[in-house]
Amino acid sequence: MLNIAKEVSAMERMTVDELRGKYADVFGEKTNGRNKQWLIKRIAWRMQANVEGDLSERARRRAMELANDSDLRVTPPREPKIEEKLPVVTKGVQINSDNRLPLPGTTLKREYKGRVVRVKVLLDGFEFEGERYKSLTAAAKAITGKHWNGFHFFNLPKDGGEA
Repeated sequence: MLNIAKEVSAMERMTVDELRGKYADVFGEKTNGRNKQWLIKRIAWRMQANVEGDLSERARRRAMELANDSDLRVTPPREPKIEEKLPVVTKGVQINSDNRLPLPGTTLKREYKGRVVRVKVLLDGFEFEGERYKSLTAAAKAITGKHWNGFHFFNLPKDGGEA
């Protein structure tokens, strides 16, 4: 009687070359395989099949039917297309030349005559209530109706530092 656990234990102590020799004895042909675990599994399976019997003829026929019905790929899968990547060019962005102004996207806020006034700093000007202005002074004039220096109106520092 075959003790498969004992056989597997013995094969685990063998080298890959010894396993390849055993494979040739059990299967009657050489193998190119060099993976030790794969060799052990295949040899143990074949030894067990030799002792206990292989598949019945009926099981073999059914396996062949299933194999014939399955869709087999006859051509290898296509290589994925490697899209030609364009070089990334990074341009410097000219941000306000006046260092007293905050970065674009900043909202300046001030209370004027009981209401809070908000002006958004844009890359090329200012926005107040949906209207665009070229200068902060123009935005301050639209808010007050009088000529105001925009930097003074929003209390921005003279040197660009914190207010």
